[in-house]
Amino acid sequence: MAGSPDVAPNVFCIGQNGRLGFEAVIFAATFRAADPGFAGRLIVGEPQPGPLWKQDPRLPEDIREILLRLEAEIVPIPTAHFGDAYPHGNKIEGLAALPPEEPFVFFDTDTLFTGPLSAMAIDFDRPSASMRREGTWPEIELYGPGHGAIWKSLYDLFGLDFESSLDLTQPDEHWERYLYFNAGWFFHRSPREFGRRFLDYALAIRDRPPPELVCQSLDPWLDQVALPLVIHSLGGGRPGPELAGLDGAVSCHYRTLPLLYAREPDAAVAALEAALAPNYIKKVLKRHEPVRRLVYQGKGQKIRAMFDRNALPRQEKAIRNRIRRAGLWLR
Repeated sequence: MAGSPDVAPNVFCIGQNGRLGFEAVIFAATFRAADPGFAGRLIVGEPQPGPLWKQDPRLPEDIREILLRLEAEIVPIPTAHFGDAYPHGNKIEGLAALPPEEPFVFFDTDTLFTGPLSAMAIDFDRPSASMRREGTWPEIELYGPGHGAIWKSLYDLFGLDFESSLDLTQPDEHWERYLYFNAGWFFHRSPREFGRRFLDYALAIRDRPPPELVCQSLDPWLDQVALPLVIHSLGGGRPGPELAGLDGAVSCHYRTLPLLYAREPDAAVAALEAALAPNYIKKVLKRHEPVRRLVYQGKGQKIRAMFDRNALPRQEKAIRNRIRRAGLWLR
């Protein structure tokens, strides 16, 4: 992989009690099936109990056993700043648990794999992140500041050059003109450097936002607001075509199983169903209602038959509503 020729990256996701534990099994099982020769480490970060969690976030023992069987390493991650109030903060705080100067690729846990990550040319000196996103933030108020003023206030907060982050092929005030990612995957050569900056920026935006953000919600968007600033500050930017596999032939950020069956390619569905077929996995994952009904009872194929992947509704909301009407929206 470019940028770190002698060291395979560490692949990192979050696993904890509840939905993310079941998703971590899907993540690990499809990753091992898609890239059996991967030379790096597969690391699952596990939040630890503390005052910021109402309940113990650690993985149940049977999930832990499956992950270890799949050769995933489970590492404890501290929760000093977020916890229940903002569980997306696990990905920010969790970077501190990785080997500090070994390159990493973070993936949201609701990701599965259909191709080998080790075959990709990733330049870890130029961080980037997923462009599979919609214009979810900021939400522009009638008499409030526009996209440009809001984003510029954040670049100014951290002393960053705003103009060089812009995509000048997009018109002024169109959301795609401004650097904005989905935080479903990102990478860098140093989790220590990236993680410290991610944490510093996220806390500053949360605790002392510029006046231009007064009408803006940061829940659940805080990680996606801070991420482009971090990437820009470290010399990165929008991904090039060499990274297309991270939202294509290599990894699939499906987000929910109903959405996976509705809109993702056949390879993603096949990878899911094959990875979850072994009895030792089925015995545990059938406790999770979406897996039990959609995968093991075959209801996912009913969702799949409801949609033409070549003519999907433009808005995700329309997809979700159609699945709800069928009684199959399960999370």
